[in-house]
Amino acid sequence: YGQMVMDEIRMINEAGGINGNKIVPTLMNDECKSDKGVANANKLVFNNKVHLLIGSSCSSVTLPIVDVTAKAGVPQLVPHSTNSKITQKGSEWVFRVPVSGRFYAGVNAKYVGDNIGSKVAYICAADAASQGDCEKMQAQMKSQFGADPAFIAQVQEKEVDFRSHMQKIKGLDVDGIMVAALAETMARALIQSYEAGIDGSVRRIGSSSASNAPVPKIAGDAVKGVFFTAAYSASDKRPIAKLFNEMVKNRYGIESPDHDFSQAYDLVRIMEIALKNANLNTSDGALAADRTAIRDAIASIEGYEGLASGPISFCKSAVPQCRDGNRTAVLIAYTKGGDNPELEVLSRVTMEP
Repeated sequence: YGQMVMDEIRMINEAGGINGNKIVPTLMNDECKSDKGVANANKLVFNNKVHLLIGSSCSSVTLPIVDVTAKAGVPQLVPHSTNSKITQKGSEWVFRVPVSGRFYAGVNAKYVGDNIGSKVAYICAADAASQGDCEKMQAQMKSQFGADPAFIAQVQEKEVDFRSHMQKIKGLDVDGIMVAALAETMARALIQSYEAGIDGSVRRIGSSSASNAPVPKIAGDAVKGVFFTAAYSASDKRPIAKLFNEMVKNRYGIESPDHDFSQAYDLVRIMEIALKNANLNTSDGALAADRTAIRDAIASIEGYEGLASGPISFCKSAVPQCRDGNRTAVLIAYTKGGDNPELEVLSRVTMEP
């Protein structure tokens, strides 16, 4: 995903840059570790003196970075992180391109309660996004259907053995199992749910990371029937989606790009619009003023139409209603796993701010 951002910036520069200026990008890997992410952010903000920070992918890293960019007065575009708390911190410098988990939970719960049942077990990994997805789903099931969790297991990210949890769930006669975890952890849990003897009549519900390519590749047949909410599906029939899928396939060898690819692409387009609209001086003495101008230009973006299934809009106030730009959740289900997975779109829902 980072490489896609770098490649798109390179092409902007090759086409003449932004108002005659070239973008100078620096790509750093935080390995989904919050301490490393904060160290990277501090280096970029205070040493490199960047005009704009993009990041991070993992919510557990993005959350503390919000404090860094708020303190320094640097605009921050979030490419992938879904945890609702990111924009609830009240920072005037942060903008979220992906769909917030607060929108995903309502759509997931509505579909589960109406079509599957209200008796749901939860496997919740320690990543901040996974924790947020679990908590919001439980709250929505309670709010919409009066349903308490049938079972909750709090697990560590990268955990490898879920069989004891699955054996307990098997005896509870549940309607569904929600697995909220990052890709590899989720795939292992899905496989072990079948190994424990829980058949396909019990529907598996994924957090948004179920869209990530390693899930169907590792889980194989165990991913069939798993449904989740995301911001994009490779099965999208729109012409722009077909072109994007072909580009990702040719460029990176990925047959079915997940929503983190699409969100990285949309973020670059939003960044490009904002940088073109900001009246920048670019001199050393104008850094603070230029950062503010970029922030205000992002806040003025309204009705951006790209790969997301609905428009992305921001506004000036430092509240989630203005900073959660994408409000269209897509409900997606796997019909086939493996290296070349197949999916179907069940529904698209655009929420009010």
